[in-house]
Amino acid sequence: MNETPSELDWVLIIAPFRKDAEYIAASLEVQNVAVRHGQAGEDLAENLALSPGVILITHEALSPPVVATIGDHLAGQPDWSEVPIVVLLERAAPIAQIRTQLQSAWPSARLLFYTRPIARLELANSIQTNLLVRLRQKQVRDAIEREVELRLELNHRIKNILASVTSIFQMTRRGASTVDELAADFTGRLRALSDVHTAVFEAGGDEISLLSVIAVTVAPYNGESLTRINIAGPDLLVGRIAATTIALCLHELTTNAIKYGALSQGDGSVNIAWSVSEEDPPMFSMNWIESGGPKVVQPTRQGYGTKYVRSALASLLGAAPTITFDRNGFRCQAAGPLARLVRQSAEAV
Repeated sequence: MNETPSELDWVLIIAPFRKDAEYIAASLEVQNVAVRHGQAGEDLAENLALSPGVILITHEALSPPVVATIGDHLAGQPDWSEVPIVVLLERAAPIAQIRTQLQSAWPSARLLFYTRPIARLELANSIQTNLLVRLRQKQVRDAIEREVELRLELNHRIKNILASVTSIFQMTRRGASTVDELAADFTGRLRALSDVHTAVFEAGGDEISLLSVIAVTVAPYNGESLTRINIAGPDLLVGRIAATTIALCLHELTTNAIKYGALSQGDGSVNIAWSVSEEDPPMFSMNWIESGGPKVVQPTRQGYGTKYVRSALASLLGAAPTITFDRNGFRCQAAGPLARLVRQSAEAV
């Protein structure tokens, strides 16, 4: 067997007499067990580094260098790993003495001793059983590693969420003139944050449909018989950070429209449209256009919502949005490389 074997699902045979190695290999290969031959020296260390599921060694191969090399390999094994080592001894060998010596040299191994001659089927059954044990160990290892990964990811997400909540509160507090106004604005912003996190969670992955995020965000402001906020654009898969950022920006723009803009009057409406260009690389653009509201007047100071939208979209798209206080309706235009929305799917929010 010359190709590189898979982790833990093959047998490393250490037998100095070539006929022994070939006989054992033939016995196992008949049972569809993958094998690889190992000899003393660098070749043995290289084979051990490939992570055999079971090590099979004959009595004649138990030289001090081989025992030491295997001992070094075992010493580097993680806590979950218990390497099965099948030792084939001659009938006249001092089994008790060899067992004691190897248990001392290989304390972390799972030692199994057989005397020769041994029936092919018995040997194959023992090897297959121990390969199954290794498979179970690998599954436990994978589960442990995944649990650690999930805990780290959860911790990172919680820290980011708490940082977002703190930032939202501080900026809302600076813009509020009364406790009631602070409570109402802060609650609304937290609800927007909660809604998009729920949408991302229900999507079941690192990416989410942009159309669904926008629909969830504007849904509270549209009734069954009246649509105040119209949306139009292709359905795209974007990362969690992009989804959250866009949702929170739309919430801020909606809040502003309700207080001062088009949604403050019965006939006012908002159009949200986004598109992707066919150029290389593709560019994403999104437009917020209000109409039917009161005449727009340039504000004397920049509020929290405008600050957040400018900063968040600039960070997401790599360029600050164009915000226009057009007399006929407030407008916000943002654009940037589509890749910036997609590649952030691996980051946590």
